[in-house]
Amino acid sequence: MEKLIPFTINDLAKVTNHRSGEIKFGEKMLTIPKGIDIIEFLKTCEAKYVLFGIPEDIGVRANFGRPGAASAWECAIASIANIQHNRFCKGSQILVLGRLNVCEEMKEVEHLDFNDIDDRSKLSQLVEIIDKDVSHIIFNIVKAGKIPIIIGGGHNNSYGNIKGTALAKGKPINAVNFDAHSDFRILEGRHSGNGFSYAFEEGFLKKYFIFGLHENYTSKSVLDIIKKIEDRVRYTTYDSINIRKEKDFNHELILASQFIQTDFYGVEVDLDAIPNIASSAMTLSGFSIEELRQFITFFAKNKNAAYLHICEGAPDLCYEKNNHLIGKLIGYLVTDFIKSNNSIEVL
Repeated sequence: MEKLIPFTINDLAKVTNHRSGEIKFGEKMLTIPKGIDIIEFLKTCEAKYVLFGIPEDIGVRANFGRPGAASAWECAIASIANIQHNRFCKGSQILVLGRLNVCEEMKEVEHLDFNDIDDRSKLSQLVEIIDKDVSHIIFNIVKAGKIPIIIGGGHNNSYGNIKGTALAKGKPINAVNFDAHSDFRILEGRHSGNGFSYAFEEGFLKKYFIFGLHENYTSKSVLDIIKKIEDRVRYTTYDSINIRKEKDFNHELILASQFIQTDFYGVEVDLDAIPNIASSAMTLSGFSIEELRQFITFFAKNKNAAYLHICEGAPDLCYEKNNHLIGKLIGYLVTDFIKSNNSIEVL
């Protein structure tokens, strides 16, 4: 865990806006006490959910995307700390672990040009370094019996999430991905567009369902690959659900769940699937925030839900006056997951 920068009680105090008569998440969430072994604390603390940030956009840059996703963690934790602690959701259920130390890697990419083949190779190599660090930290969280909630960063980190969880569980896992893109592109060097294909190829990903694929932005080659392995990789398109109305949103949720719920699975969310959300690949057409919240609520309500990953949001690309809104959205998604996942125990 040497690449982890722990989030301290002082860090939490700085982002929590105290108000008389109110209790905020920031007053109740746990942090790793100074001088205490991180792994031992993970095993023994009462929190069920572990917040972990990956403030990088190297995988996005390697995939010809616009940088900015590195800013999501800081924005999100400031919003989450100021959610009300009440009967609906309690901050004490969350341990804020901290963020991955990617300072050196981010400094290295400042002057790299993804149009240059040598620079692109360097970007991919840096993504591979991050892969190892992410999978190691996720492995330790899951091995301790906790559920990671990962805030990215680029979607390249799906690979580390899947690998770390699979190693902790001792077998390949499944994944459901709310995304406009498949992120199942060819193995051409690591970037944000092939985290799932690498995890699949290396045996960490067993079954994969892409929910809400945009037909205009999925290549024929990817569709052909998926068709050949449809016993393990399936999708439904946004266009078939919300444009042509050939399929029903809720029915597709059920079909996706039936496909992946027999084993442990990760819940992956790419914010570029939501219209007008600042990201490396913004869209004007897509599912609503309410539909995304329903998606998370649906898939969290299962004992096999192993983690939640929210990625690609880029507050740095927002209008300055509203750059806090992505953090607020992530806060809604995190609490939706926790509320629904907790409800399993009271059913």
